[in-house]
Amino acid sequence: MNSDHSQQEPRPKQQWNRLLYAGLFLSMLVLVISACGGSSLAPMAQSGSTQNAGQATTGAKGNGDPSPPEGVQTFGTLSRDHTELPVTYPQTPPVGGAHSPVWQNCGFYDKPVGNVHGVHSMEHGAVWITYQPDLPADQVDILRKQAQQSYVLVSPYPGLPSPVVASAWSNQLKLDSASDPRLDQFVRYFRQGPQTPEPGAPCTGGTSATE
Repeated sequence: MNSDHSQQEPRPKQQWNRLLYAGLFLSMLVLVISACGGSSLAPMAQSGSTQNAGQATTGAKGNGDPSPPEGVQTFGTLSRDHTELPVTYPQTPPVGGAHSPVWQNCGFYDKPVGNVHGVHSMEHGAVWITYQPDLPADQVDILRKQAQQSYVLVSPYPGLPSPVVASAWSNQLKLDSASDPRLDQFVRYFRQGPQTPEPGAPCTGGTSATE
């Protein structure tokens, strides 16, 4: 009897050792996953939030550039009231202020569009590129390509103070040429950029009327 009891006695100790080893193994496995897998999961979540932010805000950042180009004028807080009445703007072209309830559909136009509609498009995060009606054809072609992007509105504008003027809500850049690299930088930064009062609002489904 004593001999049998002494043979069975180590079994609980062996079971305890197995449990101990299993616990140590699981602990080490968790540490390895945290060190290797955890760091790869973080960028995935960050990437997803950035994509959503781009859709909801383009552009809370500069959409593709860390900073706006040199020469941009900023005009501060502007009215966002809707009105059916004519509006006189202090800038040419306007960069914000009271505007029509209907926005201008983004894209390329070979005739002028209404200020009150263009301003509404900028409220939605569009960049409005205006050009002098006598701008050379090769320069107009450059601007036409810019309008292939979403949230870019391009139209001629009589009486423009420079050959090309790029505008976003409360921001404006005057340019001597459509080839100026600052135009690309302006579009990348301000298209659905941090200045947008209504990020994610559409630039389609409005009006395509010209003047």
